[in-house]
Amino acid sequence: MKKKAKWLALFLTIVLALSFVACSSKNGSKSDNSRNTGVTPADKKNPVTLTTVSMFGGTDPNAPNYQAIISQFMKDYSYITIEDDSQVSDQDWKTRIAADFAVGNEPDVIQYFIDANASDVLAADKFVTIDEIRAEYPDYAKDTLDSALKAAANPDGIERAVPTTGYWEGLYCNKDLFKKYGLELPTTWDNLLQAIATFKENNIIPIAVSLNNVPHYWVEALILSAAGSEGYTQVPETVPQDWCTGLAMIKTLRDMEAFPKDTDTIDNDFAGELFKSKRAAMKLDGSWFLSSIPDKQNTVITAVPVMPGGKAKEGEIIGGISSGFYITKKAWEDPDKRDAAVKFVMANTNKEGVTKYWNGSGQAAVSADPIKDMTPLAISGFEYSNKASVTLLPIDSRISQEAYNTLIAGIVDISTGAKTPEDLLKEVLDINAKQ
Repeated sequence: MKKKAKWLALFLTIVLALSFVACSSKNGSKSDNSRNTGVTPADKKNPVTLTTVSMFGGTDPNAPNYQAIISQFMKDYSYITIEDDSQVSDQDWKTRIAADFAVGNEPDVIQYFIDANASDVLAADKFVTIDEIRAEYPDYAKDTLDSALKAAANPDGIERAVPTTGYWEGLYCNKDLFKKYGLELPTTWDNLLQAIATFKENNIIPIAVSLNNVPHYWVEALILSAAGSEGYTQVPETVPQDWCTGLAMIKTLRDMEAFPKDTDTIDNDFAGELFKSKRAAMKLDGSWFLSSIPDKQNTVITAVPVMPGGKAKEGEIIGGISSGFYITKKAWEDPDKRDAAVKFVMANTNKEGVTKYWNGSGQAAVSADPIKDMTPLAISGFEYSNKASVTLLPIDSRISQEAYNTLIAGIVDISTGAKTPEDLLKEVLDINAKQ
């Protein structure tokens, strides 16, 4: 009996020992598998730093919106750090961006031009197309209107950029000044001429503009007025008479004293202040100007009226989409950055993000709803853009930058009669033909 008891005790000891080893081995293999497979919980990601660049810098009215989106993005994705370098998109900035792309120093994501202004950067062939991205991320740019994506296609017809908002150019009017002097808004050329004469008599600048700094709104509006959409959108090889007629009107308006006396020396910011302080009655500007106007109750937006003999039709305005968010191949070829870059662009271009950028100004690239408590000025801009039958891109989207710069630099001479429209346009077209 004692021998059987000893064997039974030994057997139970062995069984217990084997059970302990088996459990330890089972638990150990779980631990080892967790270490060796590299599997991490779903909410854990490798840290990622994205370098980003945008034109929402300096005093741009959308700079705070952009920074707010970045801040919220890094809260939503704590593993992603955004290193942003946004600046005002002046000529120096464009030159620097082109140089960065040329030497391989491009960012992971950039908001940049989509038209001829992007030619140098596009030549570097460092952007991923939307089709390529959607092949892996089908929901990419899902809120963006197809028409907006098409409008944001590059000159070669390929869609690479996801836009946020489009823009329009319109004639801002201090309607309280028009009312004070019993004037109709300048919806016809006769009304415009009457307003210029009356405001001049009462020591109010009729039209705030800097002809040496930013004359291009009037250049584009008057050429469109004279030539109509078909003539305006051509890239002429010889000097078009309609373009000459449009440019000649700048001298006519100057001779009527429609512009500030120092229009040759002030800059566009000062011209804006003349309008906002009610020292000027009208200013032709883009939709981005809207948010900076303090008196949103007494400011309205109209189209530039068609000049006598002009070929433009009602509803033809200048505007469009000039920029969008791109993902570079540098980011796309890094698996961690690829996903982060897609998320970042979508945060800026989904309906919520675009609505922040739009804010009732310009044209949203998504199907935006009217914003609650829109100001009368914002409603005016919303109605103005919605009435447009045709939206046409500015001239600089069709000709070379050097040719366009030559055109703009010659406007003061056109306005004073020092140079004829024919001579200036011949010089511009000769430069464009060589590009």
